[in-house]
Amino acid sequence: MRTGTRGSVALLVLLVVCSGCFGAPDAGVATTTDERGTAGTVDGTLEVHVIAVGQSASTLVITPAGETVLVDSGDWRDDGEIVIDYLERQGVERIDHLVTSHADADHIGGHATVIEHFETAGEGVGAVYDPGIASSSATYERYLDAVEEYDVPLFRTRAGAQLPVEGVDVEVLGPPTEPLANVDRNENSLVFRLAHGNTSVLFTGDAVVVGEQYLVSSYGDGLRSTVLLAGHHGSRSSTGSALLDAVQPRAAVISSAYDSQYGHPHQEVLERLATRSVPAYWTGVHGDVVLRSDGRTVTVLSQQSATTVATALRDAEAVDPRSNDPVAMREQFVADSGRSVDAITPDGGTMTSVAGQLSLVEVHADAAGNDNENLDDEYLTFENTGDSTVDLGGWVLADAAGHRYTFPSGVTLAPGERVTVYTGSGTDGAGELYWGADGAIWNNGGDTVLVSTDEGAVVVEEEYT
Repeated sequence: MRTGTRGSVALLVLLVVCSGCFGAPDAGVATTTDERGTAGTVDGTLEVHVIAVGQSASTLVITPAGETVLVDSGDWRDDGEIVIDYLERQGVERIDHLVTSHADADHIGGHATVIEHFETAGEGVGAVYDPGIASSSATYERYLDAVEEYDVPLFRTRAGAQLPVEGVDVEVLGPPTEPLANVDRNENSLVFRLAHGNTSVLFTGDAVVVGEQYLVSSYGDGLRSTVLLAGHHGSRSSTGSALLDAVQPRAAVISSAYDSQYGHPHQEVLERLATRSVPAYWTGVHGDVVLRSDGRTVTVLSQQSATTVATALRDAEAVDPRSNDPVAMREQFVADSGRSVDAITPDGGTMTSVAGQLSLVEVHADAAGNDNENLDDEYLTFENTGDSTVDLGGWVLADAAGHRYTFPSGVTLAPGERVTVYTGSGTDGAGELYWGADGAIWNNGGDTVLVSTDEGAVVVEEEYT
């Protein structure tokens, strides 16, 4: 059972004990550090569970030391039900650290119920951390009333704080002491970077344009993280180019509903991720997403297998946020070198990674004459460089802009065999396939070639110039 760690929170801070105290200028701030902490022991496994809660957000962290951190608690209309059900399935009996990214009701919707549940039916809540930007909503008042009723330590937390989470480093990067954007709640989200060995996860809450500008200008390359939890549910005003270039994530996770009333994730964000060849996991189609790290290797698991090519996500099927289906491994990579390693099957056996068996051996992007009028002179050639036959049926070939071609059923490559995919139209035959596109696909000045299996695993990712 996951029980968390009972004991006092060793922070030199002022304790906030009443609902009205967040508005006071002298409310307590967590003690700060002048420089980025270094990751401590790399013993054990870190787990980050991005819970599928529809058009809201909630993430459970379980540290190698067994401490639990809950970041947000879903939408007010669910009243914590989805989150508590998930925590119970994970055997969580205590929340050591409850982190409020900001006071919007789609992030603190279950706070009051979570606090009451663990204080009355579990082993309690150790402390609550909040950026201190108040809301007038009834959901916010219920949350603070629960904090007061159960006497849970509550800390206003700003940039520079080092949260006392055992087994990992948690450095708070935002918001600054002086609020941004006229005290806008989204822009002043509690942003933090969680590190375990060589791996790290960046939590950005709902920070958007101003908040991201502050982060990039304040930390620059110091934001670099293995995984990015995309901001503001994939809104076009978040996960901007400057932030992505600073973070350089190896994967991104987006939390929003499949049928989001706001259209999240927006196409602009998906294109920014695809252009940078960042595999994207979306709770709307992947369901619960779990990251496991031993300090060097990150394993990504999800409920549903789906493409991770960002611009192809909307072609995948939806997942019910209340689904109890177990997660299964989708991708595994070493944080400090290379993207793919041999995969481990759920039953503990080893399966040979298809990465390295299918290789891109030729790109002919610049057709003779007008590219759009000579599509059969634009083509890619792949070779099976492995030792066993590869079945390409159902696999997807895509570019950075999200154009997609699905390999027909029955297409196989024996070791040493090649297949050429022409952009134009024609009759498929031995070693020759035709995309049937209306115009040129591959940019003459450079592009990214992506091939993913029918289960969404990226097996080829090559940039050409």
